[in-house]
Amino acid sequence: MFPDMRHEQVVYQNPFLAMRIWQLESKEWAADEVRRKKEQEWRLQKYTDFGWHYHEEVEFLYIIEGELTCFLREEQFALRDGDVAVFGSSEPHLTAQTRNGALSYIVFQINLDKYWDVSTLGSMQHFSEVVRPLSSLNYIYRENEEANRRTAELIREIFEEMNDSQIGYELAVSSRIKNILLLLLRNDSRKLLNYNDNLLIARLMPAVDYVEANLSEKLAISDICPKVNMSYTHFIKTFKKAFGMTFTDFVVYKRIKKAEQLLLTSDSSIAEVAESVGVSNLGHFYDLFRRQNGCSPKQYKDRLREPVRRE
Repeated sequence: MFPDMRHEQVVYQNPFLAMRIWQLESKEWAADEVRRKKEQEWRLQKYTDFGWHYHEEVEFLYIIEGELTCFLREEQFALRDGDVAVFGSSEPHLTAQTRNGALSYIVFQINLDKYWDVSTLGSMQHFSEVVRPLSSLNYIYRENEEANRRTAELIREIFEEMNDSQIGYELAVSSRIKNILLLLLRNDSRKLLNYNDNLLIARLMPAVDYVEANLSEKLAISDICPKVNMSYTHFIKTFKKAFGMTFTDFVVYKRIKKAEQLLLTSDSSIAEVAESVGVSNLGHFYDLFRRQNGCSPKQYKDRLREPVRRE
């Protein structure tokens, strides 16, 4: 995507929560020369040095103490004590300490694709970044003190839950992640999120239900169009508009989610799992699985036995 920029591979602390959260602290002096060079590179739109990077995961920052300047392709802004910011999926960014003294902040990276199910499909469309990156929502944290405060509180709670790892922490973390998304959705006064007519989703639900019920079979768009009384072209355009992804990508997403469930809850072989989710070619199944999870099906299954990673 950005050949001269570092593509950061995020290693999840818990692969089933698909996230990583940790705290960084520094008492170093802010180096004026380095800061100037970073700003000059940003102004020249050069993204090769000084830590420019991107990753598939959405990233939240919460500043506990100190000052951190964030550089995005279109803007730069400073975060200070108590401030929160968000960077979108695969969005190039860079940060730099810009105030002398102590700096302490929490970095929270999450793969949002793991948090959508049948009950929340209607909300998936809002967080699609086809039109704009999620960083465009940072105005919410700058203008809405309560939304910023509550998001900071939720990030702290997620950090504590991950560190304590008490029984049920997965539920606690998942619920707080969804609360963060809800805060963005409910406080987007500029309506930058991709608001679509929910009637579109309702009209497409027969297609979604059909996919859910027939994941083990070959799913052709031409067979599904009559179920929603749409032409082929109308269907693919409407589906992308309603859900923020193509129908083909949606089917792959559902197949792999089902495969994940089977790998963790059944004794079926990987070949049997692939067959049961409609992917007869085992090599193709491995490619699809790796693309979505960053690991092989066997590695995914083995991670269930691994302890939670801590920073």
